[in-house]
Amino acid sequence: MKQASKLDNLVDLLKQAPDEVFLQPHNVPDPDAIAACLGLQYLLAQRGVKAVIVYDRDIEKANSLKMLELFAVDMVPAAKAATLGEEDWSVLVDGQKGNANLTELATDEVAAIDHHEFMGDKAYRFMDIRPDYGSCSTIIAEYFFENAIAPPGLVATALLYGIFMDTDNLTRGARSADIEMFYRLYPLSDLRLITELRGNEIAFSDLALYADAFRSVEVYDELGFLRLAAVNDSLLGAAGDIVLSVAGVEVVVAYSVRPTGIKLSVRSQDRVVAAHQLVRYLVEGCGFGGGHAHMAGGFIPVENLSPARSIDTLLKHRAIRFMERPA
Repeated sequence: MKQASKLDNLVDLLKQAPDEVFLQPHNVPDPDAIAACLGLQYLLAQRGVKAVIVYDRDIEKANSLKMLELFAVDMVPAAKAATLGEEDWSVLVDGQKGNANLTELATDEVAAIDHHEFMGDKAYRFMDIRPDYGSCSTIIAEYFFENAIAPPGLVATALLYGIFMDTDNLTRGARSADIEMFYRLYPLSDLRLITELRGNEIAFSDLALYADAFRSVEVYDELGFLRLAAVNDSLLGAAGDIVLSVAGVEVVVAYSVRPTGIKLSVRSQDRVVAAHQLVRYLVEGCGFGGGHAHMAGGFIPVENLSPARSIDTLLKHRAIRFMERPA
């Protein structure tokens, strides 16, 4: 007798839902989260489960917005999902309960599919969390091939782009599974759409923000710092990636000063310095954070900031201490 696949188990669970089923990515959906939701929505529909994609906050980045247009992705802001309630079930995609960037909605979060650091047992009824994967789109792509379901061209293209972006073209955090799914999806995809997306990764309005931000860059040996105004999460990470490309810079701490607090984005290409460990050290006692060894994020609420010490001094001193700690 054939062993049930993970998709089989998820479908069996969701068919017991007392009301609607929702798919919820993290609050600011990026290409990987959007692609994974789109792919999972299609798979569930093939098995008779209707699911609505719902998210909190905003879709900020230019290429994320372009994905919604090119792939006809129907994503509903939580505030506009009139039927969303406690009787509904949700599947968390590219996120987990306890993540700073995922709002707990009124639904019962019965399942989580993610590739980030494991946040602990949250009483899910289905869980597929693979921190060693570079992309959540890889997990969803595997569901297609494991179950002999051919992804339509648009879905294959979205998943390919999701892997492409979250692994920085297979150069950041990519594992053998990411590489295998990338090349299995490649011949099924419309590469013209990938090219169009690559030409829509930043908006014209972002250029002035980048220009201002790069004037604030400071570098101490292999460690770079970048302070930005109250920009969105996507721009913060993208700006940090650019600083990371500067010769000699291996680790970048980018941070944005907002009315509600300090948002951090950490990037590392140093094998000894794990980004998620560094960000936790930076926010210890005053905030929260997590992520991967190569990229991570954190937040310090405004009420936890000390008026006696500037945030610039705090972050720089802590980061340098972390870098100088004994191996």
